[in-house]
Amino acid sequence: MTETLDTLHRILDYSARPDPYPLYAELRRSPVALQEDGSYVVSTYRELTGILHDPHLSSDVRNLSRPMAAVQGRATPSFINLDPPEHDRLRRLAMRHFGPPHSPGLVSGMEPDLNATVSGLIDGFAGKEQIDIVDDFAYPFPVTVICHLLGVPREDEPRFHLWVNAIIDSIDYNPRTDPKEKLDRGVQATKDMHQYLGALLEQRHDRPGEDLLTRLANDDGPEGRMTDDEIVSTANLLLIAGHETTVNLIANGMLTLLRHPEVLRRLRSEPDLVVPLVEELLRYEPPVHIIPWRAAYSDIAVGDTVIPKGSQIMLMLASGSRDPDRFDHADRFDPDRADNQHLGFGSGIHLCFGGPMARLETQIALTELVRRLDGPRLVADPPPYRPSPVLRGPIHLHVERSG
Repeated sequence: MTETLDTLHRILDYSARPDPYPLYAELRRSPVALQEDGSYVVSTYRELTGILHDPHLSSDVRNLSRPMAAVQGRATPSFINLDPPEHDRLRRLAMRHFGPPHSPGLVSGMEPDLNATVSGLIDGFAGKEQIDIVDDFAYPFPVTVICHLLGVPREDEPRFHLWVNAIIDSIDYNPRTDPKEKLDRGVQATKDMHQYLGALLEQRHDRPGEDLLTRLANDDGPEGRMTDDEIVSTANLLLIAGHETTVNLIANGMLTLLRHPEVLRRLRSEPDLVVPLVEELLRYEPPVHIIPWRAAYSDIAVGDTVIPKGSQIMLMLASGSRDPDRFDHADRFDPDRADNQHLGFGSGIHLCFGGPMARLETQIALTELVRRLDGPRLVADPPPYRPSPVLRGPIHLHVERSG
C-alpha cells in the first residue's frame, strides 16, 4: 500500500507531467488500491471498464460518505455529475439539439465552417518562422467552434478564459497540499461563469437566435423544457468541455506526430489515415487522464476488492488505455491498431457527449497542419505542460518550420 501511495503522489506531482506512463505501469501492479484517506484508485483496463458500466457507481457528490472540498459550494450540477434518472433526462434533452436522432446532421454539417476556421488560422502563420501550436491554433480553433455553436460571443473569450483556468485548476484540489485560495478561485469562477451564461440565456428568451442556447431555452419537446438553472449548467459543461479536451487532443496529437516523423509523412500522403490515427491518439495520448472522483452508490465488487458504499473512487483512464493485458505493445503508437476500444472518452453512461465533434475537429486540424506546415520541428521536447494531471497536455508547443 505504501508503494501505491507513493506512486499516486508522484503521478499527481507536476514533475511527472511530461511522462506519467511508467508510473501508471507501477500503479497497475495493484489494480484497485486503497488510499490512506479511505479512497480507492482503479488503474487497469478490465477493472475500469467494469466499474464504468456498474450501476452502483455514482457521479453524484451526495453519495460520498465524506464531503469533498473540491465539489462543495458549486452551482446546480450538470448532468455529468448526476445519476439516472436525472442524468438521462438532461442528457436526452441536450442531445436533441446536438446529435442523432433529432439533430443527426449537426456535427457533419459544421465541416465546411471547421475547414474554413482551420485554414484561416494556418494562414495566420504566414511570415512566422516559429509558431505555438497551442496559442496560435489548438486553443483558438475549438474555442471559436464552441462559441459559435452555443451562441457565446467570441469576443468574450478573455473573460471566460480566466474563469475556465480557475475551474480546471481546482478540479484536483487537495486540502492537504494546496492553498485554500485555489479552491476559492474555482468556486468563484464557477459562480461568475454561471452568472455570465445566465445573462446570455435571458437574452435568448427575449431575442431568440439560431444557436444551441436558444434551442435549449425554447424547446417544447415531449419531456418539456430544462429549467433555466439546468440550461446554464449544461451550457457551462459544453463550453468548458467543448474546448478544453480538444485543445489537449490536437496539441498532444501534433506532438506525437512530430515525435513519429514516419507517421507524419504517411498522414501527409494518406489523409484517410487520420480517422484511425485520432483513435490511437485517444488511447496513446488522451486529453483526459483521470476522473478524479466517483462515489460508490452501494458496496461495489471491483476485481478482488469490495469498495464500501460512500467511498471516493479515482479512475485512472489513461493508465487503462496503456494496459498491456488489453493492448498489444501498449506503449507503442500504432495508427493501424485493430480493436482499439480505448478509454479516451470514458465509457458507460457518461461517455463523452461531445466526442463526435472533438474527433472531427482533431481530424481536420491534424490533416491540415501536416499538409501545410513545411518541415516542422519541435523547439523543446518535452514541451512545458499544463499544471493539471487530470486534463494533461502541453501549455505551449513551439514549432519551427522551413516555410
